[in-house]
Amino acid sequence: MYTLAIYLYMMAIGIAAIFNKRARQLAVGHRKAFLQLRRQVKADERYVWFHAASLGEFEQGRPLMERLRRQRPELKILLTFFSPSGYEVRKAWDGADVICYLPLDTPLHVRLFFHYVKPEALFLIKYEFWQNYLKGCRRRGIPVYSVSSIFRPDQVFFRWYGRHGYAHVLDKVTHFFVQNEQSRQLLATLGHTANVSVVGDTRFDRVLDIRDAAKTLPLVERFAAGADVFVAGSSWPPDEALFIPWFLAHHTEAAAPRPLRLVIAPHVISESHLSDIEQALGGCRVVRYSRATEANVADADVLIIDGFGLLSSIYRYARLAMVGGGFGAGIHNVPEAAVYGIPVVIGPNNRNFREAQHLIRAGAAFEVHDAATFSATADRLLSDAHTYAAAAEAARTYIAGNAGATDIILRATMLA
Repeated sequence: MYTLAIYLYMMAIGIAAIFNKRARQLAVGHRKAFLQLRRQVKADERYVWFHAASLGEFEQGRPLMERLRRQRPELKILLTFFSPSGYEVRKAWDGADVICYLPLDTPLHVRLFFHYVKPEALFLIKYEFWQNYLKGCRRRGIPVYSVSSIFRPDQVFFRWYGRHGYAHVLDKVTHFFVQNEQSRQLLATLGHTANVSVVGDTRFDRVLDIRDAAKTLPLVERFAAGADVFVAGSSWPPDEALFIPWFLAHHTEAAAPRPLRLVIAPHVISESHLSDIEQALGGCRVVRYSRATEANVADADVLIIDGFGLLSSIYRYARLAMVGGGFGAGIHNVPEAAVYGIPVVIGPNNRNFREAQHLIRAGAAFEVHDAATFSATADRLLSDAHTYAAAAEAARTYIAGNAGATDIILRATMLA
C-alpha cells in the first residue's frame, strides 16, 4: 500500500506540474537527481548522507554538516532535499559535495540510488521517514540517525491506524536524537528506549555559529553609535503598525538619556512595501541601507534594510528587538535575536514555536497583542534597568543552556 501511494503521488505531481511551478520544479528535480548522482558521486570517495525535507530542516542539519567537514575532511557530504523551497535556495551551498533532490521512494529508485552512492551513514533531519530508503539502508548495513527530531501524539506513528502499520518504519532507525522529553516518552510507547537520547535542537548551535561569524557592519555601527537601537526583524505590516507609532512618539523625547533609533528589516522587500514604511515614518530622517553613507546614517533616525543576509548580524547592535510574523502565519527566528542577549518582543502567533514559548517562560521574550501592550512592554524594558538586565540574562542563559547537541550527536555516532 505504501509503495502504491508513492506511485500515485508521482502521477499527481506529474499532472500538477503542467499547471504549478513548484510541482514542475519537483518533477524536473527528481528526474535530474540520478543524472547528478551519476556525474558527481565519485566511487573512490566516502560519503555521509544528510536528508532535509526543506529549508528549515537544512538549517537544523547545517551545524552537523559544517562540524563534520571541519573535523573529518576526508568524508564527503551528500545533501538531499524533498522540497523545492529547500533545494532551490541551497543548491549552490558550498558546505556539501553533492546536492540534489531525493528521488521519490519507490523500490526501483532506491536500488538506483544505492547503485550510485554508498553512504557510510544517513542523517534524517527532524522529519521524513521514507520506508523503502530505510529498508535499503538496513539491508546494506547503513546506520540511520534521526536528529533534532520531535514527536507529537497526533502523528501517524501514535494513532490507532498507524501504531501497527507505518510506525514500523521507525524500527529501521539506529538512534533517535530527539529535542524533548515528550518525544522520548512517545517513542517508548513503540518500544524504542535504548536507542533514544534527548539532546535538544541543533538550531541553538546554528545561532551561536551565526553570532560568532557575525559581520561587522560599519554603516550600521555608525548609525547605532550613542543610541538605543530598536531592531524590527522580518517585519510585516501588522508588526509595523505597532512599532512605528511607538517610535514616532518616543524618538524625539528630550528627556531620554540616549536617543532612540530604529532599524527595520522587512520580510518582504518590495518597492511598494518600502514606500509604505517611509510614508508611515513621515517627519523622520529615513535612509535605506542600499543608499547609506557614513554621513547620512549618522544623521538618520531610521535605517531600512532593503537587502538580504544582514539581519542576523544587525541584531548585535540592538538594545531591544521585535521578531515579526506573530500577527500572521507565525513568528520568524527568535533565537537569532536572543543569542545576542537582548530582550525580544513577539506577536501572539507563537504557540507552535517551541523556542519562543520557552523564551517567554524564561522571561527573555515578551508576547504583545496590540499597540497598548507593545508600548507598555517596550517602555518598561527600556526604562527599567533591572527588568532589562533580567531579560537579557535570561536570553543568554537559555541559548547557552540549550547548545551542544551537535557535538553530542557526532560523538555518539563515532564521526567526531
